[in-house]
Amino acid sequence: MSIERIVLAFAGTMILISLTLSHLYSPNWLWLAAFVGANMFQAAFTRFCPLAKFLAKLGKKPGTAF
Repeated sequence: MSIERIVLAFAGTMILISLTLSHLYSPNWLWLAAFVGANMFQAAFTRFCPLAKFLAKLGKKPGTAF
């Protein structure tokens, strides 16, 4: 799996977890979803994603997401 697909899967998973936790425990968990969304938004313009850099150091290969 390429770096791009891992990042998309991770972001989607974190948002779904955040929504679930906010429903079950506290609305404060929505801050996690906001953080993930803000990070995705800034990555679209700056082309910097901390998770992508980390995955590259682990030896994952970049690819075409779509």
